[in-house]
Amino acid sequence: MAATNINRVVLTGNLTSDPELRSLPSGTSVCKLRVACNTRRKNGSTGEWEDKPNYFDVTVWGAQGENAARYLSKGRPIAVDGRLEWREWETQEGAKRQAIDIIADSVQFLGSRDEGSSGGGFTGNGGSRGSDVPVDEGDFQTAPAAGAAADEDIPF
Repeated sequence: MAATNINRVVLTGNLTSDPELRSLPSGTSVCKLRVACNTRRKNGSTGEWEDKPNYFDVTVWGAQGENAARYLSKGRPIAVDGRLEWREWETQEGAKRQAIDIIADSVQFLGSRDEGSSGGGFTGNGGSRGSDVPVDEGDFQTAPAAGAAADEDIPF
């Protein structure tokens, strides 16, 4: 049996710049994002914990890319679920270049629009501020009232 390859990326971070939206000649929208994520490391000489930023290029296609360009801005916290894609090209001077991008399957907007570059996404008391993305209330069903189920309906 052959081994299965897995190419999956999940990350949260903050946008380092405003999204860049373009349209291809075919009419398909593509949005480019740059996300910063910190990695905590212990400094060997001082023994102190330090944050080291990592920067990732993210590509978001179609309507989701249009929404990202419409609602996101520099400093906004987001979560990305996607896959890695390696690409290679040659510059006009003939030098070979390569890069690894994240192709987003989904982008979740964290925090709220008015947070701007303050980052975070959480209130000081630990509660989430929530997202500005509208929720479809049809996704949720009302739970039955307490005591509404008869004893014979409970499987244990």
